[in-house]
Amino acid sequence: MRFDAQKIDTNPDALVRSLLACPAPRPRLSEIGQVAEITDGIAIVTGLERALSDELLRFESGAQGIVLDLEPGRLGVVLLGPSEDVGVGQNVFRTHTVVSTKVGRALLGRVVDALGNPVDAKGAIKTDTLRPVEAEAPEILSRKAITRPLATGIKAVDAAVPIGLGQRQLVIGDRQTGKTSLAVDAILNQKDTDVICIYCAVGQRGDAVAKVIGAITDGDMLDRTIIVAAGDADAPGLAYIAPYAAMTMAEFFAAQGRDVLVVFDDLTHHARSYRELSLLLRRPPGREAFPGDIFYIHARLLERAGQFADTIGGGSITVLPVVETQAENLSAYIPTNLISITDGQIYLSPRLVRKNQFPAVDLGVSVSRVGGKAQSRAFRSVAGNLRVTLSQFEELEDFARFGTRLDDATRARLVRGAAVRASLRQAEGDPIPAVEQLAVLVAAMEGQFDGLNEADTFAVMAAIRTAAAHDLGEIAEQIARNEPFEDAARTRMIALGKQARAALESPNDAIA
Repeated sequence: MRFDAQKIDTNPDALVRSLLACPAPRPRLSEIGQVAEITDGIAIVTGLERALSDELLRFESGAQGIVLDLEPGRLGVVLLGPSEDVGVGQNVFRTHTVVSTKVGRALLGRVVDALGNPVDAKGAIKTDTLRPVEAEAPEILSRKAITRPLATGIKAVDAAVPIGLGQRQLVIGDRQTGKTSLAVDAILNQKDTDVICIYCAVGQRGDAVAKVIGAITDGDMLDRTIIVAAGDADAPGLAYIAPYAAMTMAEFFAAQGRDVLVVFDDLTHHARSYRELSLLLRRPPGREAFPGDIFYIHARLLERAGQFADTIGGGSITVLPVVETQAENLSAYIPTNLISITDGQIYLSPRLVRKNQFPAVDLGVSVSRVGGKAQSRAFRSVAGNLRVTLSQFEELEDFARFGTRLDDATRARLVRGAAVRASLRQAEGDPIPAVEQLAVLVAAMEGQFDGLNEADTFAVMAAIRTAAAHDLGEIAEQIARNEPFEDAARTRMIALGKQARAALESPNDAIA
């Protein structure tokens, strides 16, 4: 359109009338604060008198932060990025929102940070759905009893410390006892199920996270797994919100009726990152320098798991939080907090590691307060006295160390107990189907491993597993339908054990 100066009415009254006829934009008020101090992962902001707790703030440089401390005239803000991006004197703006993360099926198969942004160099994630990382736990009337088992593929767990869908089962032990391996094997065992898996790495080294990603990829589970990574090189604020973000992603699928398995590896680093932030904010330190609300931050996280009623989707969220102990001290502050919050614990003992017993599950200390009700009938029938057998064996083993002369019956019980404990050994990254687990356990309880060395025990177990996978297909279907374990099935498994033992002792006759 051409501009024609001759058509402009220069009459002042006409100009006023035309201006009054135009709709005036509504005034918009906004608060602008400034950065007063900056430390490692923490910014002190002034000038935002109306900011709310847990509100997301935006800095002039584009960085983001969460209001964690409210004091007169100043805010303690946790940065969600490098401190180098924020300087003293920068303007800070309110967003009137809480921190949110991306959710949706587009995250499956990806490695993301706590905000849902990709960190795996596979391109952008095509989802615009955001949900707050903090959410209220469903109330009691929105939950159902835990009645369905979650198979981990680990004999010692499925037989003696069962886990149900919707349970919170703590994985606890010293360093290098196999906590991460156990949790990853539980993820790999969901290959033939519909369970969605989320692995949340908090404060882990980059090479450790890469190893886990490689194991999940090799096990063909990456397409149904989300990796939430907040490594030791990331900002403490990202490590703090990472578990809550992972739980939010799980709630998206649970609301659609799906079953989700979430692994927090580990909450010891999460507690330490929160302690670091709290001390930088000059909060009063309590026991072991942790702030007074350290119990609450884990309680409000783990209470969001469970088996939910149909009114809120009917799905479930099963949580395996990992916590590290020092020198087998289960009575330390963070371990005791988490033991009291969760529904049981799987304790991995360094004493068993020194005996080359992997996975090093100590059945005397491990317990499942819920999963026993969800355990299949077949496992209850076969492994009902497994814990008693092993506990009696360990007592006799300690007694026999004094060189006491033992009778034949006691020596037989020692041999049987050692064989049963050896039958629980399992290679890393090799979850075992239920029918193969039961065949091995039945053979062990019937004495098919008595007197064998380690190599022969593994050879017989491998032969039993191969035969069970090939010959016991109908029994596997009965186990999947949770039907009673009949004597005929036990007899067939005993026969498989005898054949495997006979093939080991007389290989020429077996070949003939």
